[in-house]
Amino acid sequence: MSPPAALRPAGLAPYAVLAVAPLCWAGNIVLARGVADLIPPVAFAFFRWTLASLLLLPFALRQAARDRREIRRGWKRLAVLALLGISGFNTLLYAAVHTTTAINGALLQTSMPAVIVLLSLLLHRERVSRAQLAGVLLCIAGAAGIVLRGDPRRLAQFDLVPGDLLMAAAVVLYALYSVLLRRRPPLHPLSLLAATFAFGAAALFPAFLAECALYGAPALDGRVAASVLYVALFPSIVAYFCWNRGIDRLGPNRAGLFINLIPVFAALLSVALLGERVQGFHLAGLALIAGGMILFYRRGGPERRTRREPAATGPPARE
Repeated sequence: MSPPAALRPAGLAPYAVLAVAPLCWAGNIVLARGVADLIPPVAFAFFRWTLASLLLLPFALRQAARDRREIRRGWKRLAVLALLGISGFNTLLYAAVHTTTAINGALLQTSMPAVIVLLSLLLHRERVSRAQLAGVLLCIAGAAGIVLRGDPRRLAQFDLVPGDLLMAAAVVLYALYSVLLRRRPPLHPLSLLAATFAFGAAALFPAFLAECALYGAPALDGRVAASVLYVALFPSIVAYFCWNRGIDRLGPNRAGLFINLIPVFAALLSVALLGERVQGFHLAGLALIAGGMILFYRRGGPERRTRREPAATGPPARE
């Protein structure tokens, strides 16, 4: 008997592409905490997206020129997406790590799949089955277990600080970005990235000038330059291309569950970069997340599209 379509190599491809995004974003969180005292949040976000736009431009310019009419027609929707997923989310995340703890920030971010499911229900009338809901809860439990290091008593240390509120707001913004991606103009993926990156960087420029006027311009030493280069390339171009492509293929509910892989990858990066060892709670959390994702995908079936949603969003990505 042949395996289910979702478990065949061709069926696994969208899931493999999606997994790249949380891997890059885990590195982004680790790095952001490490350079929090070196560069202020708005400057970090502004440099990131400006450099990302410049790096992407040679590859996207020709395609963006072909899509210029669609960009002009849909510039308002593109601007909204950029404000939510480019300017807003990342600036709030970088600001949050200045005052929140690692345990609080990671735990709050694991709530994003649930927020995506809720917003999909409200905006697209997409419902989830009991099995799908159970899968979401298993993933959240697994991610929380990793963040809490297998000790529920750590929740007693969950004290709200300004960074917690900023991270919670960031989660809502990015969940809304993920859900609204279905309403984007019918652009090639490269054109979509180029347009949203440019809109996002432009929206950050006034805030960057204000931050410089209040706190002074940041010092650009070697560590800051290397950090900006990393976040401009991997969490920006690579991750957003994979995330947008995954949502296009699987829908926001299914794609959103992959957010729970961020703390898993963060733990693995800590082992590789900081010399920490894998412990039982890492494996237990990973097992819960894997079980939840399998339950969600095997029981969920294809997501139902509404009449308002486009069936296609332009030519396929050149992966």
